[in-house]
Amino acid sequence: MTTDNTTQTLGAEAPLIPGMGEEGEKLAVTQAKAAPARRATQGVDSRGARTVSKDLADFPQLSGREEDWRFTPLKRLGGLHLPDGDEQRLTGAAPTVSVSEHEGVAVEFVGRDDDRLGAVLQPDDRVSAAAWNSFEEAVVVTVSADAHVEGPVRVDVTGAGEDPAAAHLLIAVESGARADVVLTHSGRATLAQNVEYRVDRDATLNVTSIQKWDAGSVHVSAQQAEVATGGHFKHVTVSYGGDLVRLTPTARFSDERGEAELYGLYYADAGQHLENRLFVDHNKPNCVSNVLYKGTLQGQDARTVWVGDVLIRAEAEGTDTYEKNQNLLLTDGARADSVPNLEIETGVIEGAGHASATGRFDEEQLFYLMARGISEPEARKLIVRGFLNEIIQKIGVSDVEDQLVSVMEDELRIASL
Repeated sequence: MTTDNTTQTLGAEAPLIPGMGEEGEKLAVTQAKAAPARRATQGVDSRGARTVSKDLADFPQLSGREEDWRFTPLKRLGGLHLPDGDEQRLTGAAPTVSVSEHEGVAVEFVGRDDDRLGAVLQPDDRVSAAAWNSFEEAVVVTVSADAHVEGPVRVDVTGAGEDPAAAHLLIAVESGARADVVLTHSGRATLAQNVEYRVDRDATLNVTSIQKWDAGSVHVSAQQAEVATGGHFKHVTVSYGGDLVRLTPTARFSDERGEAELYGLYYADAGQHLENRLFVDHNKPNCVSNVLYKGTLQGQDARTVWVGDVLIRAEAEGTDTYEKNQNLLLTDGARADSVPNLEIETGVIEGAGHASATGRFDEEQLFYLMARGISEPEARKLIVRGFLNEIIQKIGVSDVEDQLVSVMEDELRIASL
């Protein structure tokens, strides 16, 4: 069974839908009704049937009409999709990568012939395949078995210029180990990036991927995780910099009883294009996943895209999954596209669901706060803070949370609510 739910709003006030919850999350929204259930046998392609290959030739040159690229402005990709043909490569200088030192954590710079590379990564679009065929050196970060790393492992990726470049990163957490990783992208870059996360048996990996690029930067990143039995993977993305940022987080399981949490936060200002396309592949029994992304948009031509694909395969009995996306439009002229897709091939599951909402401020909340002596601008700010803090609090690294609260306050000042 496949369902597809799309929400799109352009500045206009929307009708109230009650019951969105507390902590500033209740919005006045437009919410499209879920499309009737459709099966792959009725002409709808299964998410699991998408081309997966490390061979660039298996991905035709992009026209912009492809389902997985229809929201992305190809002219703004900076050539990362190799529009001049399959013989081309991304030859710009790779970004510099630095990793903080911790006991139990090994850092290696390896060639592309290292056997550990590509064990998790399954390129499923042209830019990811271009990155795989273009990088020369990869960074491998390994957390040794049973190590519980004190403090976050900080991986800083700094852009090296505007020429189209490729980068590859592997983070592996061995059996019984636990680590928090903060992956920060900054500077100026036009970058196609592949990131692999390997979470071994009974290991825990918490990742926060921050995209705070300089103005004009382009970043397309496939970040894929494989979770073993008893493993727990939490992935939080935060995007607020750059001209175009497109992330494609993926979680799959190498055995049963794995857990994956995918969270996201994004602030889109005038002219920015911030896109998140995630895929949770329930390919093993008795696994759990939870997805929650939230974003704010302000300014003319601020654009966000969120596509959430969750596939429960026939063999994945006992699956428990839920995904939700919420967008708050702070000004006219902004646009959010939200498409949750849930495909179920077995009825023997614990639970599955999805939700999507995009809208303006809830007038009832504003009235409630203003009736208690709070000015309208301050009431609006309180609602935004409550809306976004749910994601910030998922990070679990205090200084990073403080940094993002400061970014949120900067965005509120820009909005002039």
